[in-house]
Amino acid sequence: MNHPSDAALPPHRPAGGEPSPVLTRRSRLRLLAWSVAGIALAFAIYCAYALVYPERMPPAVGAIVEEITGANPHPVQLMRPQNAPLSAVALLGKQIFFDQSLSASGMQSCASCHSPQHAYGPDNAFPVQLGGAHMNQAGYRPPPSLTYLYRQAPFSIGPDQGDTDVPVDMTQLATQAAGVQRAQKTALAAPAAPAMVPQGGLFWDGRADTLQDQAIGPLTNPVEMANATPEDVARKLLATRYLDQFKQIFGPGIAGNPSLLISEAMFAVGRYQIEDPSFHAFTSKYDYWLEGKARLTHAELHGLQLFNDKDKANCAGCHLSQPGKDGLPPVFTDTQYEALGVPRNPAIPANRDPKFFDMGVCGPFRSDLAKQTQYCGMFLTPTLRNVAERKMFFHNGVYHDLTQVMDFYNLRNTSPEKIYPRDASGKVQKYNDLPPQYHANVDVADAPFDRKFGDQPVMTDQDIADIIAFMKTLSDGYRD
Repeated sequence: MNHPSDAALPPHRPAGGEPSPVLTRRSRLRLLAWSVAGIALAFAIYCAYALVYPERMPPAVGAIVEEITGANPHPVQLMRPQNAPLSAVALLGKQIFFDQSLSASGMQSCASCHSPQHAYGPDNAFPVQLGGAHMNQAGYRPPPSLTYLYRQAPFSIGPDQGDTDVPVDMTQLATQAAGVQRAQKTALAAPAAPAMVPQGGLFWDGRADTLQDQAIGPLTNPVEMANATPEDVARKLLATRYLDQFKQIFGPGIAGNPSLLISEAMFAVGRYQIEDPSFHAFTSKYDYWLEGKARLTHAELHGLQLFNDKDKANCAGCHLSQPGKDGLPPVFTDTQYEALGVPRNPAIPANRDPKFFDMGVCGPFRSDLAKQTQYCGMFLTPTLRNVAERKMFFHNGVYHDLTQVMDFYNLRNTSPEKIYPRDASGKVQKYNDLPPQYHANVDVADAPFDRKFGDQPVMTDQDIADIIAFMKTLSDGYRD
């Protein structure tokens, strides 16, 4: 049946009034277009207002603005360390840090393994570095980065001990903690107390409490700078071109006191690491995004969401991503220790001995907790700042890119045959870098390790690519 055109319809006459014109189809479309344009303009104005005054926006609106623009809808002011000229002590420490003459070989300094151009980590992809008197001795672990250690607390076990001058009996603390269930790690949520795990300290096993203690270790390590005794270090310091600076700062008597000379030298190295902003620059894209000065791409933003998702990657369960209430920028570590069960690295010479195991907190390089076997296999959670600049990962340097690292987290439990080697009978050697009696220490409670064999991996390839894109925003030196 044919309908009359809109134009042919009779006018509508309201009761008691004049006829009102009828809108044609074209008029209705024109009105609809103007309405949509008006709504779009209003939304654009609202979004612009939200960018200028994000703190006034409801959370739901902030999330929409973040998704569309990549801007942080709730920027913060970060409290960075004060940037001031280095003190005389720190300037002395800088010279010591780069001085190769302090090694037995005359070819190695602190900077040899902690390159300023590589976020104070190694400048190569070797799983361990070569050192010793003739630079032919292999180490046992890849050197960790020296960045973002200025807030590291002394080693402790259990609830946060904070700053204390009272000596801590580690054996007593560990014994008290034995049998207490470890707190589960959840992204963006504080762990339930008591978090009965080791925390704080320096090196992969936390055996040094201060930057001063950390600095002295490599000087007398036979596979590093290889001085036979502390007295050898003192003799080398007395022969340096900066001895007069020691005397000016600490008094002329320091030249006749070898132990004090070494102590003050290492104190100076520690001051250099604390005062020089290159050790804690906080100049990454993520820092600027937190402050509302940069925008994340869709991939980076999605990666951040996955990084923080307690049911997905759950990276933030250990690598804290949120600023503190006091405005301190996140350093992307909870400074606690975890047993992750990474596969053994056959490229480390020490691992050629099948009886050798590096078990972190309980040995072999620290002995005070050797009997506390509940901690065997635990290593310090490192910062993820500048992680994209590293060329080897985990305490044994078994992986060499972030995709391999993320595959380990994603597949360790669901498809272990893709992570670990097989023995002669074809059986997958899961957790093959830890003696079997300590396999129970490995984390299977926190996502994504809470998946079972044969389960669907929690992250897709695209998820992993986006998380890596986000982690690249943690590199210092961002330029828009």
